[in-house]
Amino acid sequence: MEDNLDSVPCSSLAVESSIRVSAAGAIWGLCLGPHQANQRGLKGMDKALFVANATGRFGLKCGFIAGVFSVTRCGLQKYRGRQDWVNGFIAGGITGAAVAAGTRNWSQVIGMAGIVSVLCGAADYVRPA
Repeated sequence: MEDNLDSVPCSSLAVESSIRVSAAGAIWGLCLGPHQANQRGLKGMDKALFVANATGRFGLKCGFIAGVFSVTRCGLQKYRGRQDWVNGFIAGGITGAAVAAGTRNWSQVIGMAGIVSVLCGAADYVRPA
């Protein structure tokens, strides 16, 4: 996907990436949900409800993560006026911290922010301009 930040608002990029990644998360939930339901010994309607819940849960989480990353990265690019690896590095750190914030454990928040930050910065660094 090309980043044409002059003509596309950040909110549109965030919504588009959230929808795409939410769909991928829902597919992951559809694949993983039946496996987990079988491990728990669920059958019938209980299994169907468990799979539906897993599908929605994975879809929403993945969409949230994609939205936070997209809007942060786009906003940084517009603010800094540059399209380089630093934007991905900072956006990855913010996204990682947002993901781990639910644990309320500072070591996990810092660790996740660091890992995601390095991975996103490296991905932007090797991506052709």
